Parts: sequence; structure tokens; C-alpha cells
Amino acid sequence: MISVAVCDDSVIECCRIAGRIKELLDEMGVPCLVRQFNSGKELLQAQENFDIIFLDIIMDELDGMKTAVSFRRENPDTVLVFVTSSRKYVFDAYEVEAFWYLLKPLEDKKLRKVLGRAVQKTGREEQDFLIINKERQKKKLFLKDIYYFEIKGRLIYVHGKGEAFAFYEQIGTLENSLLGRGFFRCHKSYLVNLKYVNVYNRQEITLDNGERIILAKRRYEEFCQEFLKYMRTNGGIV
Repeated sequence: MISVAVCDDSVIECCRIAGRIKELLDEMGVPCLVRQFNSGKELLQAQENFDIIFLDIIMDELDGMKTAVSFRRENPDTVLVFVTSSRKYVFDAYEVEAFWYLLKPLEDKKLRKVLGRAVQKTGREEQDFLIINKERQKKKLFLKDIYYFEIKGRLIYVHGKGEAFAFYEQIGTLENSLLGRGFFRCHKSYLVNLKYVNVYNRQEITLDNGERIILAKRRYEEFCQEFLKYMRTNGGIV
């Protein structure tokens, strides 16, 4: 269970952000508890060890930056994401080891990506799963066990540590649900789990299990960038 705190002195904004975070984590199949706070003082008085905190900077009394400094003393491992309407504090965010700096109004696609990476950062990505419809039943699909998804017509084939099987889903819907969760659409027919990439060139990707999948030429540069980000986030690059 991922514990998330949202701190914003605007009650309406805090409720809106917390609600959307809960919706996105539910869609991503990540069990979560999201709590709301309307001041830095409230957050500090809670004395809870949150996995992820979304913290507004411009707040009355105790601002977000001062709140973060105090919180960091007791919680060095918490993933801290600043949410603000101003760019001018972006360099100050480094002083408290902020994971990300989001500008209001929040873009849904950006929030989803940051959430996915924040969950990975907590070290709890092993709990990350999708809920799919298979043979008129709901099935829990753990992402850590999947090497890649293969698209054939209206069917999506799951290739992983277990037996390959297929389910019906629109590729765009699946791709959106995997944003920020370590998957990349390397070709119109493949979504690959970056965790299992062993070697690659401009034409193909070889996975840890020896399987090879196509890498589209027009997606090569973006793949390189995403793979580099993934390696940095997950300790693959010092």
C-alpha cells in the first residue's frame, strides 16, 4: 500500500489534486491511501511516514519549502514532489532533494508519468499491476512479470514469465495506462518493459530472456532517452 500526502492551503485545489491522484493510482493498479492537508503545520503534526508527498510551495504561514526542510530531517527517504504556480523556486527544490517540480495547472499526462516514476522510486513497484478483462473475468496482471505486450489486431498478447495469453483492449488505452511505469512503445506492435532490456541497436531490442523485438527507426532516439531515464531512476547509472 502506497501512502500519499497532498498539502495545499487551497481546500478546493487540495481536494482536486488528491482526488485525481487517487483515480490515477487506481487506474494503474497501485493500492494507495491518499491524505489531504491544508497547511505545512498540519502535515508536520501528522508525524506520519508518507511514501510520496505532493507539496504546494506558496502557502500562508509555513510555506512549502520550509515545510519540506522540516519534514526532510525525519523522513529522508520520502519522495517529494513540489506543486506550484511559480517557476522561481525550482533551484531551491534541489536543496531538499525534491524528486519533481510540477507547475499548476497540472497536466494529466504529466501527473500520471510522475506518479509512475514516484512509485518506482519508493521501491514498491513490485506491487504494481493492471486489472484486465480476460474470458469475462477480472485478472490481476503484475507488471514486474511482463517482458512485453504484442498487439495483433484487437488482441493484446502478454509475454512474460508465465504462459503467454491474450486479452481485448485498445492499444491507446493500454499505452496510456503504462505511462511512467517502465514501458515504452518501441514499435506499433510492441510495448516493451524497459526492466528486461539487455541490448539494443537501431533495428531491434534483445531482452534478458533472449527474445528479440522490433525497434522502429523513428522511435529509436526517443527509446534511447527513455531507457536512459529509466536506468538513472532505477540505479542502473551512477
